[in-house]
Amino acid sequence: MDVMEAARAAKRASTVLAAADTKSKNAALASVAEALTRRAAEIAAANAEDLRCARETQLAAPLLKRLKFDEASVATAVAGIRSLIGLPDPVGQTLTATELDQGLDLYRVSCPIGVIGVIFESRPDALVQISTLCLKSGNAALLKGGSEAAHTNRILAEIIVQASEAAGMPVGWLQLLETRAEVTAMLALDTDIDLIVPRGSNAFVRHIMDHSNIPVLGHADGICHVYVDAAADLDMAAAVVADAKCQYVAVCNATETLLVHQAVAALFLPRLRDALAAHHVTLIGCPRTAALIAVQPATEADWRTEYLDYTLSIRVVDDLPQAVEHINTYGSRHTDAIITRDRATAAAFMDQVDSANVFWNCSTRFSDGYRYGLGAEVGISTSKIHARGPVGLEGLLIYKWKLLGNGQTVAPYAAGTKPFTHRRLQRSCPL
Repeated sequence: MDVMEAARAAKRASTVLAAADTKSKNAALASVAEALTRRAAEIAAANAEDLRCARETQLAAPLLKRLKFDEASVATAVAGIRSLIGLPDPVGQTLTATELDQGLDLYRVSCPIGVIGVIFESRPDALVQISTLCLKSGNAALLKGGSEAAHTNRILAEIIVQASEAAGMPVGWLQLLETRAEVTAMLALDTDIDLIVPRGSNAFVRHIMDHSNIPVLGHADGICHVYVDAAADLDMAAAVVADAKCQYVAVCNATETLLVHQAVAALFLPRLRDALAAHHVTLIGCPRTAALIAVQPATEADWRTEYLDYTLSIRVVDDLPQAVEHINTYGSRHTDAIITRDRATAAAFMDQVDSANVFWNCSTRFSDGYRYGLGAEVGISTSKIHARGPVGLEGLLIYKWKLLGNGQTVAPYAAGTKPFTHRRLQRSCPL
């Protein structure tokens, strides 16, 4: 079917899926997990073909690393689904309850967004995470993965659709798109698609925003920082920076820029250099950094670069305000961390840095839906709308107002002959 038919099928399915009970959704997720496990060898074979093609076309190393999805990766994805099953159902939760008057009660209740279009890069695990999060949250989904993962995405989508529909989920709730032309067509379907989540370059995300009337949630770059304060434990700082940079470089929550207070730079930078030596990290630094350790000279562009590789830019700063100014000027509002033993300094950093995730004495790599206990994630949002940071189950929900009455009319209240009570209630919506 074409994109319009796929979107309309998803729209129809979304109405049914929104009303699905917790037991039915969890049973479908369990069926998906079992099917993925049973067919892990087939998935790995499809992925091997994608990897072979990617090497022939000289796909960039960071993307090649993201593309790998072997049987161990399937097991990890299945563990994520099992974790998701164990989470409470986020749909139908009463967020607020207010008595407008006796017998006239207003409830704000969580509900699915509807149909979500997600465009993501060469990470087959993202397809599993996104589709199962959508199922648990009652949303239909149109997914477009990178062409370099076409074989893997195709078999994953096939397995998830077959297993979930056999378990009772509505036909058409999950649709896989495969071409750029389909993405272009999708952007025009603002009556059928309720939200788009693009995962890609800054230029790509901006293109999506500029060419669609559909609301867009997401982030472009992951330019994350660690600031080592004058009051930092330097051994801790070296360990945290090494993890934040090197634990997995090809992801948006890996640290790209290190800021070091001038008071500890002479002691810390040689220690950091030695900690990173085993990973063969290329160091790029400002003149003050270059005076202390061997680095390549940093340019203005380096402060705005998401390397996704074993490269780290370093700047020595005068103090906390200069560190905050640097982050708010060059960062991507994703994740930024401070290493310090001074609680007041940490509090000031976390209040003043304008990012979705701000950390104290820990690695930026913790910025992740699964690690937050959100049941994996659809993506990271650096926007200031209904969801910010890792977008898990709650980020895929909106709410509706339910007003339960008994024949009340507005006229007496408008005339002032009958007052509102506006009393907070401590109970859930009965419908």
